[in-house]
This record gives sequence, C-alpha cells and structure tokens, in this order.
Amino acid sequence: MLRLVLCTQPRSNRIDRRLFRFAASGTPLSSARMSPNAILWVYIVFLVVGGLIGFMKAKSQVSLYMSVGFAAALALCAINGLLDAKLARGLADVLMILLLVVFAIRLAKTKKFMPAGMMLIVTLAALVLRHV
Repeated sequence: MLRLVLCTQPRSNRIDRRLFRFAASGTPLSSARMSPNAILWVYIVFLVVGGLIGFMKAKSQVSLYMSVGFAAALALCAINGLLDAKLARGLADVLMILLLVVFAIRLAKTKKFMPAGMMLIVTLAALVLRHV
C-alpha cells in the first residue's frame, strides 16, 4: 500500500519539508479521508461563495439570501453538540437533497451549466462523500 510521507531527511544540511515521497508501507491514502462534518463545512463555504458570485455578477439578492440561509441551517447541523448527531445528519441530508432539486430545476430551466450545473455536481459530490 502507498501513502504520502513528508521527507524530513537533511538535504544539503537543511530540512526540506516540501519534498514528498511515496512509501511502500504504512497507512493507505484511502484511510485518510475527511469526516462528514468537514465535508459539510467545505460545502457550506462553496454555497456562500456561490451566492456571493451570483450577487456580484447578476446583482441577484435572492441568490445571496438563499445561499446564506441554507449555509446557516447547514452550519447549525455541522456544529457538534448543538443538535443530536442523528438529527443533525438527517437534517443536513434533507437540506442538501432540497438544494439538489433546486439546482436541477434551475439547470433544466436555463440549460446553462454555470452556476446551477456546477452547484448540482458539488452538492451531489458532498452528499455522496458524506456517506462513503
């Protein structure tokens, strides 16, 4: 199995921490995956950035308000200890499925990949990665 290892051996009497090498033993790369909460936080950032871009490019206040609203609801689900773990996971899944439907409708309506198609793919990826 292969894993990425930070090489800290001296190189010309100094440590070059930018040098990486593959090692043939140890933990495989697949075991170093993100937690469902970390994936959710990354998705929240994408959602807010998408709303900001929609507002700046098209002056769409609805995009901004909806992205911030859904991001706030998802953030409540992502904060550990705020909600029961099963409830938070289920609520986050429902919100993301609802966003999937919204982005699919917008993509079908406009027939343009950006931004609805991209957010559809990002949402689907985040939803799948949270359960893999």
